[in-house]
Amino acid sequence: MRRRDFIKGIAGSTVVWPLAARAQQLALPVVGFVSIASAKDYAPQSSAFLKGLSEAGYVDGRNVVVEFHWAEGRIDQLPAMMTDLLHRQVAVIAATSTEVAIAAKAANTTIPIIFETASDPIHLGLVAHLNRPGGNVTGITSVNVEISPKRLQLLHELVPTANVIALLVNPANPRVTETNIKLFQTAARDLGLELHILNASTERDFDEVFAKLIQLRAGGLVIGPDSFFTGRNEQLAALTVRHAVPAIYHSRSFAAAGGLLSYGGDTADAYRLAGTYVGRVLKGERPADLPVQQATKVELYINLKTARALGLTIPNTLLGRANEVFE
Repeated sequence: MRRRDFIKGIAGSTVVWPLAARAQQLALPVVGFVSIASAKDYAPQSSAFLKGLSEAGYVDGRNVVVEFHWAEGRIDQLPAMMTDLLHRQVAVIAATSTEVAIAAKAANTTIPIIFETASDPIHLGLVAHLNRPGGNVTGITSVNVEISPKRLQLLHELVPTANVIALLVNPANPRVTETNIKLFQTAARDLGLELHILNASTERDFDEVFAKLIQLRAGGLVIGPDSFFTGRNEQLAALTVRHAVPAIYHSRSFAAAGGLLSYGGDTADAYRLAGTYVGRVLKGERPADLPVQQATKVELYINLKTARALGLTIPNTLLGRANEVFE
């Protein structure tokens, strides 16, 4: 055999075997897991999803194939992702975030959709009723938007002398943003605080945001729940420390990255529940008959190192309520 033919034979074998294995896998039901975030930022959540799926009797690669699609914060990528999943007739779409759930619902009325969102699914138009959703959509809600005012209260508790507070929102996500602004405006009035709304939908906006914070002499910053901000936790945490602005967000990764406080629903638990629902649909249950569930666990994270850098003393009453303290 000539050397060239031998090399071609070896090259051909390295392609055929993986394709054969993949073809065997694709005989299994396929779940399209779609997130607006990145694999790095949502690794705990995707692991929790697989855990829930296994609790329902399905293991990725054994009796189901889970395809992970990460939009990396690009909402404009979602329609193309949905078109691809619909074209291939996946068994279930796991729409893991508000933006993805809205895109999936808009693109499809037949393939089952299991969502995870921190917003009101009726207000978003995802379901008609919580107990009997109807249609091809149901899922899990986590307590994040409705407890947003609590973040303002916690920040005020830690920095009681700060009368001017800013709320950072993403105008590119209007449904969630509008709800948050209304909630925060009410909470700020109740606490006697002056609230300013700041907008960011690209990383280029951050410099202007922090320049405005200095101009306002804001004593604190609440970052509204949004997948765009979650994907930039490290950057936002670093900016709050650099500009000496006490800040709070809903995601644990914010405090872990150096942000002062994080307070929000346990998204890992919500993703686990979403995984169990996907498993139930794979077994034949209809989304229309599965009531929307709520993950009710709420967690508080505090970064003591950042508190010291900002010259703040965390009250023992607050430390005692923390689920985890970073030092």
